[in-house]
Amino acid sequence: MIALESRRREAMEELIVRYGGQPFVAPAVKETPIERHDEVLRWAERLFAGDFDLVVLTTGAGVTYLRDIVGDRLLDELRRLTLISRGPKPAETLAELGVPGAIIAGEPGSWREIVDVIAARRERRIAVQEHGRANPQLVAALQELGAEVSTISIYQWTLPDDSGPLREAARRIAERECDVVLFTTSIQLTHLLEAAEDCAGEVLDALRNHVAVGSVGPVMTAELADYGIRPQIVPVQPKMQMLVRDALCGAPVARREP
Repeated sequence: MIALESRRREAMEELIVRYGGQPFVAPAVKETPIERHDEVLRWAERLFAGDFDLVVLTTGAGVTYLRDIVGDRLLDELRRLTLISRGPKPAETLAELGVPGAIIAGEPGSWREIVDVIAARRERRIAVQEHGRANPQLVAALQELGAEVSTISIYQWTLPDDSGPLREAARRIAERECDVVLFTTSIQLTHLLEAAEDCAGEVLDALRNHVAVGSVGPVMTAELADYGIRPQIVPVQPKMQMLVRDALCGAPVARREP
């Protein structure tokens, strides 16, 4: 079994072994803070001036980066606003920093759930802390609600410093040396194909036709669909443990056509 991971390689390996699999886990993503903070500081000036009624926070790491750049005054301002958390992690980070009360968007935590929460509220001057890359679908949906939307990017998703394991994962997939491939974040597929280089076509063919593919959450599943890949393993709860369990305890037999 090949798994693509962001930060929790050891945890993924342990889970796969626990459920009886043979893991090859390749880090596929690195969160790289943006070095120049001019945009963040301009955004903070607008925050302090009262330009926003509601802030959408998409990652715990993004909350921490914002506080580190802007300082503790950020927390004072956030306490005055309506805060929407994409899933529990941003809310947990906020609470640890002394800012409780964020509204948590429901499972599976995609941009659609965020829009559903905001649609039921009156606030329409909205700031969105992006996670890794822009989400034009979220912005467009909020604008359709009549919102004025401002986005702020704190970090970017890049290839890991050592992309050797990711290249090896691509080789193994291309040569059909695995039965199951698991994805947990949408950017992983982009990085896998980038690392595959000359064998990207073979990797796509294997994912479409010759291995069982596992996906966490609708965002990841939609990304796979854009490449013509239909995941067979999609846990009801979009969590890493459920993905591994379903893959090894109830996954379909991988397609190993010659």
